[in-house]
Amino acid sequence: MPGFTVAIVGRPNVGKSTLFNRLLEQRKAIVDDSSGVTRDRQYGIAEWNGKSFNVIDTGGFVAKSEDIFEREIRKQVKIAMEEANLVLFMCDVTTGITDLDADVADLLRRSNKPVFLAVNKVDNHERQLEASEFYGLGFEHVHFLSSMSGSGTGELLDEITALIKEDDEQAEGPDSDIPKIAIIGQPNVGKSSLLNALIGEERNIVSDIAGTTRDTIHTRYNLYQKEFILIDTAGIRRKNKVHEDLEFYSVIRAVRALDEADICMLLLDAEKGITAQDISIFSLAARKGKGIVILVNKWDLVEKHTNSARDYEKELKERIAPFTDVPIVFTSVPEKQRIFKAIEVALDVYENRKRKIQTSKLNEIMLKAIDAFKPPVVRGTPIKIKYVTQLPTHTPAFAFFANLPDDIKTPYRNYLENKLRENFNFQGVPLKIFFRKK
Repeated sequence: MPGFTVAIVGRPNVGKSTLFNRLLEQRKAIVDDSSGVTRDRQYGIAEWNGKSFNVIDTGGFVAKSEDIFEREIRKQVKIAMEEANLVLFMCDVTTGITDLDADVADLLRRSNKPVFLAVNKVDNHERQLEASEFYGLGFEHVHFLSSMSGSGTGELLDEITALIKEDDEQAEGPDSDIPKIAIIGQPNVGKSSLLNALIGEERNIVSDIAGTTRDTIHTRYNLYQKEFILIDTAGIRRKNKVHEDLEFYSVIRAVRALDEADICMLLLDAEKGITAQDISIFSLAARKGKGIVILVNKWDLVEKHTNSARDYEKELKERIAPFTDVPIVFTSVPEKQRIFKAIEVALDVYENRKRKIQTSKLNEIMLKAIDAFKPPVVRGTPIKIKYVTQLPTHTPAFAFFANLPDDIKTPYRNYLENKLRENFNFQGVPLKIFFRKK
């Protein structure tokens, strides 16, 4: 089960977003440093006791108008029941059990997924007593907590991570060496059409593999003597049209597809450009160490001038900074314009992600770069970096050994990353850089 996913559901104002931020706290400093996007983040990665899982906060997805709250909440609860591995149902002790809480509880009791009931704002003895009425909702796992102060969240995290098996990272199957490419993006940007264009053009599909999650379809291809697997998230089950337009649905799908893929192709609508949601998915993919290719689709519909593509690319890179070393391909699916080029680029990124640099070569180049621009002096002591090595990880990560590793700040880390990218081809691949004590 790659990528264990927890969805937080409940009526408005029970503290879902506060709990969401609290669960992500351990990572927050690191995440904000690298993601470049913290605005309206409704999903992220929580880490506890050496295990990590996806957290999705439904709070931000509820439509603003009062009268459709209930309908929206029910919809989200149903989606969470279908798509997440665990549903975290939040209530508020200060209001007691409302009709809407009872209604949601009724839906969740029919779920075959684990449901944890979290009663929020339990921050004194009196409220502890009042909270006991929530046992009446009939859930086995009940947690009293205060998401503001954090009390009770440790026990909750212990219980969540107990459900995550150690070996759930990536299933090593017969296809583990074949690149897996996920096509992700907002509804209606052309994901299905892209997939159909690729399938229609290439008749030599090797086989259909049952996806590791129930409803992402894995199709295995052979193109130009290269094999790869496409993970389609384009809304495979259309049995329920209401879901298709729901942002939350496409997000929870994309987050799960990311976990299964090596490379993600983020499809944008050329006329609409990149949305806040796309940027959030982009930074999540980067944090998960996935290779990324951006496809600007429907490019045939955009009015062109001399430098259209160049200007568009420049603007796009400003939005996704600081990680801008990402290939951008302008496509038009109906015209079959550059769709196979997109696959070739994705396969190149896959190779970049596996790239291993010889330690001697790495030191020869990087120590020169460090010599040319030395780290700043700290408290009168010069920082010295003596040695660098690539770590034996799935995705490219480098350790720089220094006398004062904790004093090396982000601007210098960025300088080192830029030098790595200048000298070795890591296009489309996020790099991790660690400083260790020599």
